[in-house]
Amino acid sequence: MDHLKDKVILITGAGKGSGRLLAQAFAERGAMIAANDVSPVNVEEVVEQILARGGRAKAYIDDIAKKVAVQNIINQVEDDCGHIDILINHAAVEPNIPLLDMDEWDWHRTLDVNLTGAFLMTQSAGRVMRARGSGVIINLITGSSEAESAQGKAAFIASMRGLDAFTRQAARELSPYGVQVYAVENVQRKIVETIFALLDLRTEEQ
Repeated sequence: MDHLKDKVILITGAGKGSGRLLAQAFAERGAMIAANDVSPVNVEEVVEQILARGGRAKAYIDDIAKKVAVQNIINQVEDDCGHIDILINHAAVEPNIPLLDMDEWDWHRTLDVNLTGAFLMTQSAGRVMRARGSGVIINLITGSSEAESAQGKAAFIASMRGLDAFTRQAARELSPYGVQVYAVENVQRKIVETIFALLDLRTEEQ
């Protein structure tokens, strides 16, 4: 895991769930954590815990569903850290509303955060990575089988299916610039192990 030391890791939705676990795990291995969330409540707690353990982290509070906000995040991380090595798109909303009862706002907000947000972050971070000739982007996708077995998940399932397809296309388009894009199933109990294994394999292949 020495290859993660001093790497700059930008994680969206870092205040809860897998994003929180990954922020803590990467920090323990010497990485600099740029922790994003739309609310300061949880993400600032994550940053404080990392700092208290001798790690390095900073919170970036903004809504990744908005282009200007995303550009601000990328610019701030670049100013603070110099570059971005790895982007992990974890931010997501998951309304539990039956299709026939769903408000248009819930539909749009789900797609805006889960799909458009990942697109905007990938585009902005991808441009920075292209200029350096290297980088990794990981999109966390909740397993379709689990989601599709539940009721009231139409917007969420649509967003995850779209994110999966987007990831495959982004991988094809960014690979020539040295930027690798991956989709990883978001299973919280083993997410750290899965992503570290992916990054270890990538390092061995280089």
